[in-house]
Amino acid sequence: MGVTSQFATSKSLEPLHPVLSQLREWLTSHLPQESDAWLGQAIEQISTGVAERVLFTRFSTVARRLGKADLQLSADDLQKAQALRPGWNPQDWSVDQAARTLLLLAFPSEDADLYGAAIKKLVSAADVAEQVAIYQSLPLLPHPDCFIDLAIDGLRTNITAVFNAIALQNPYPADYFDEAAWNQMVLKALFVGSELSQIQRLDQRTNAKLAKMLSDYAHERWAAGRSVNPQLWRALGPFVKETMVSDLERLLHSPEPFEQQAGALACASAADSNAQALLDTVPTLKHQIEMGQLTWKQFSLTYP
Repeated sequence: MGVTSQFATSKSLEPLHPVLSQLREWLTSHLPQESDAWLGQAIEQISTGVAERVLFTRFSTVARRLGKADLQLSADDLQKAQALRPGWNPQDWSVDQAARTLLLLAFPSEDADLYGAAIKKLVSAADVAEQVAIYQSLPLLPHPDCFIDLAIDGLRTNITAVFNAIALQNPYPADYFDEAAWNQMVLKALFVGSELSQIQRLDQRTNAKLAKMLSDYAHERWAAGRSVNPQLWRALGPFVKETMVSDLERLLHSPEPFEQQAGALACASAADSNAQALLDTVPTLKHQIEMGQLTWKQFSLTYP
């Protein structure tokens, strides 16, 4: 069962019309006339209820027909994207990814079961680039709650680009994953070296079970003589318990400035009085936090 949201419950196609139109506008402004004409013809064919194979064929030939150049969106374009679908961030999208998303939106979707089956079949036959485009598009598609299992299964991939398409800069997991799936995604992000700061709504969806998992993970790394990504502590702070305070104390005594900063930020977000007392032992970092000079956002921008 996914997380309830306006996107999880809505079955209306109306919210998708502006997204389709916006993608079409962006692509028209970037594509040569011949390429844009091909895309327009493909959209018209697919939207009229052709066989699945036509969607699959057009979808697979997008990169060859349109290229893989960056979409190069402006700050105003990104604001439009956020307004159309909160959390949608196509900043790093390419032309072929945008066009593939557009084709998925154009495919008839009145029947949720048939639409979902077609998308799942497309994923099973897709190459890496095509899978990335599909998973990026999930929060924009009609009947998005039909794809929860598909997205969770996609996280099992050993291909980092595919994993990141689901986990990073994508509002879908925060909107639809249950706690268990969410926690496994965050933990795997650490395993594969993905940027935790790019997981949308990480702070809002952190939980006690995740905090325990992350603490255990850190102890396993330390026992093996390996380093721990200090961004891990962002998801642990609010759920620090007495047994975890020693973890934060270790960070504050670390010779590494980034670990000290992460420990201080985790202490600042903790309700535990012992963690708050630890923060008092690093007055400079505490002052920076209180003045807004040290935040997790700022930390993520400076951490290598």
